[in-house]
Order: sequence, then structure tokens, then C-alpha cells
Amino acid sequence: MYQEMPEYRLLDAGKTKEMLKDFKGERTGWVQVGKKNWLFPHRYTEQGKGFFNFQVRSSDIWVMSYPRSGTTWTQELVWLIANDLDFDTANSRLLAERFPFLEFSMFNHPEVTKELLEMNKDDLKKQELCEEIAKPGYEVLASLPSPRFIKSHFPFSLLPNLLNSGCKIIYVARNPKDVAVSWFKLNQAFRTQGYEGDFPKFWNYFRNDLTPWSPYWEHLKEAWANRKNENLLFLFYEELQQNLPDVITRVSNFFGKSYTSDQIAKLKSHLNIQNFRNNPMINSQELKDCGIIKQGSEFIRKGVNGGWRDYFDEKLEVEADEWIRSNLADTNLEFPLMNNNWL
Repeated sequence: MYQEMPEYRLLDAGKTKEMLKDFKGERTGWVQVGKKNWLFPHRYTEQGKGFFNFQVRSSDIWVMSYPRSGTTWTQELVWLIANDLDFDTANSRLLAERFPFLEFSMFNHPEVTKELLEMNKDDLKKQELCEEIAKPGYEVLASLPSPRFIKSHFPFSLLPNLLNSGCKIIYVARNPKDVAVSWFKLNQAFRTQGYEGDFPKFWNYFRNDLTPWSPYWEHLKEAWANRKNENLLFLFYEELQQNLPDVITRVSNFFGKSYTSDQIAKLKSHLNIQNFRNNPMINSQELKDCGIIKQGSEFIRKGVNGGWRDYFDEKLEVEADEWIRSNLADTNLEFPLMNNNWL
């Protein structure tokens, strides 16, 4: 059934002018969507209806998160568990093909896509890849057979039929300090974002809900409020790091699967961060090849907790801790390792 998409408004003109100087991948501006002011590039005005009315199938399997929360790690974990540990396919077919990203097309501004096509004018395969990436995910996914595996950073409120569709959803959350640093690095690395400012300024955008898919806290709280839904499994990135075999077992149970200790050990090795970083099926090598990820940048980074300490000075740390406390005050949401490792 067709539904009217939430209302949106253009971001304040002064803030837009400022941000266009810092985020070179966007050339038009941004919109704030719905009552919670979800922030998206201007292309949401063209594609938002298609995403909001995306036709979900009960057989779909989703991995959802705020960006840089362990999404790729969770995707590979979920895909392998749901596909009976088919390592042969996982090692020969791109994760982006096995597990398409629903809304990335919004971040491919036509001018940037045109520049990428010009950069790759002598390589037909790379040109085709640039064009394919720019296609709206709702068009790409509509033609795929079931079961479909879908990645999205949309909050639940912008995919209104998801929780009642019968599909399986894994949501992964990560502490905001590490998210902010990893999100900063990705915004620098991707031409579609093209961030050219420093970290303190990026942190200011992030904490004031002025980076895409924000507000961060509303994103997490929507998922947390629905964590008891029988078709939703809520995970923390920190849990994957602390005890990956336990998470593997929990995800396996969620899909009605059972694996031996040897199989779990093999999957754990496959998901090891070093193996992950060097795996071209997972590390977005295709985006490097066509120029979306800038030369010298990495999509898979350190995969550690506490990396924020290299970016937060004392003043930012105090500010961040107070921001975190105030936003956790009205919820029982609590991150693993919160008290002794990062707050």
C-alpha cells in the first residue's frame, strides 16, 4: 500500500552554505525529514518516496545501524550464518552484490557521478560500476530473488512497514565516540561525502545532528524500543569484539541454525579484522577502483574500541561525556564497557 512520505524541509540556508564548504561531495544541500529532523542529501527529495514505500518481503534479511557501527562486519557474519557457511561464494562474490545497500544512491550527486565517469572514461567496467552504484536501491532490489539481504542506515521510522513484515532484522549499535571518529574518517575517504574539515568541527556537526542519518540517539533509541520484537536482534559492536563466538551462536539461534565448535572457529577466523581488511570481497575494493574511495584511504579500519582517544582532546572528551550522559538519562540503554573503557 502506497504511503505518503514524511514531510521534509530544506536545511537552513546559512548552515547549508557553511556545510557545502566542508562537504565537497554534496553540491546542492541537505533536507531534514520528519519530526525528528533526519538529515539527508538533497537527492532525498527525488528518491525519498521510493525508499519510504519500498516493498518489503517477509523473507528479507536486513542489517541496520547508524553508520560506522560495525555494519560490514555484521553483514558478513549474517550472510554466512544464513547461507549455511557458504565460504566459497563469500570468497568469490562481492559483499555489495550479496548484501546491497538500500539508500547509497542518495549520496551519489549527479555532478560527482559525472566526474567519476570522466575519471574512468577509458575503463568501461569502472564506468558501469559507477552507474550501477548511482541506481536507487529500491530499483536494484526489486528485481532480486528471495531471500534478499539488505543493508540500510535508515531509522525504523523511515521504513514504516519493516517491523510488521515478518522479515528478519539485525540492528547493531556502537558507542558514539568511536562512531564519530570512524564516521569522520569515512567522510574524508569517500568522494560522495568529501569532508575537508578537521575532527573537532566534524564532531560539532555530529553531536548537533548535522551528519547524514542523524540524529544518532534517536536512531539507536528507535531500535532499542523495539528490541523485544521477535524478528529483531539487537547487537552491540562491543559484544562482537568481546565475545564473537557467543554472538555467532546468538545470530545462529535467531536464524534457527546450529553450527559445531569447529565451524564457529572457522567463521571467527574469516571475520578476523586482519583477514577482513585484506579481503577484496569485503573491503570495498570496487569503490577504490572506480574512485569513490580516495587513493590511500581504507574502508575497513582498525576495528577496535577506544580509538577515539587519538582524536578527542580533554575539552572535547568532557563535552562528549556530558552529551552522552544527558542522552542516556531517559533510557535503560547501556553500552557494554561503558563505565570503564570509554566514559
